[in-house]
Amino acid sequence: MPTSESLLLTIIQPDIVWENKAANLSHYDSLISGIEGPKEIVILPEMFSTGFSMSPEALAEPMNGDTLSWMQETSKKFRIILCGSLIIAEKGCYYNRFLWVQPDGNTYFYDKRHLFAYSGEDKQYSQGQRKLIVQVKGWRICPIVCYDLRFPVWARNVPGSEYDLLLCVANWPERRRLAWKTLLQARAIENQAYCIGVNRVGMDGKDIAYSGDSSVFGPLGELLWQKVGQEIVHTISLNKASLQEARNNYPFLRDADPFTLNNAAS
Repeated sequence: MPTSESLLLTIIQPDIVWENKAANLSHYDSLISGIEGPKEIVILPEMFSTGFSMSPEALAEPMNGDTLSWMQETSKKFRIILCGSLIIAEKGCYYNRFLWVQPDGNTYFYDKRHLFAYSGEDKQYSQGQRKLIVQVKGWRICPIVCYDLRFPVWARNVPGSEYDLLLCVANWPERRRLAWKTLLQARAIENQAYCIGVNRVGMDGKDIAYSGDSSVFGPLGELLWQKVGQEIVHTISLNKASLQEARNNYPFLRDADPFTLNNAAS
């Protein structure tokens, strides 16, 4: 596939209504329809339809459920790629599943690998086993979900599954915002890739506050955009030439230590 020099990504940093799918999807309809100018990829945060809930038995949907249907309809209507994570039930298990929905009808998914035991996520959800690399316009994108960000080996840019952009969707609490911003920047630097973190704002049903701090970092760790404290829709263009220049001038990845991960095929 030919490579495009630029890639447009629209970050939606919302205030999620706790466990209210209808209200959230209606709000996203309004936000997405209000995006001005061209749009290619629209990114929603982790568990965008419910908030970070530990009640999958009440909220989970099958892969042919209403929320994925809404994503597919919205993707087709606006000719965009729409992505974010939600609660999925499959074969007797629950997953915190990132969905990548294309206007041509193709859908790809990644199940969150690292489950946040501090909140009991590991007791309610099943662990993902495989990484995902999606391609658009010649760009290679690796999605991860929230707590995955703390594990650099899982996110490592390695031969055979190289990527240009690490995309992290999250419900990352305000009280750990320093770690959020620092880890996003570190993942960009060590992987010589763009890194985008998409978070939420507001309070959830457990009185946990979220500051957003959705961010875009360049392949040398430079901060390209960040927003704290309020709901926002922001579109940014990433440049492939800048990425290649950084990798050519500082070819650190070629000196990386080789390793393999079990159950981690892309």
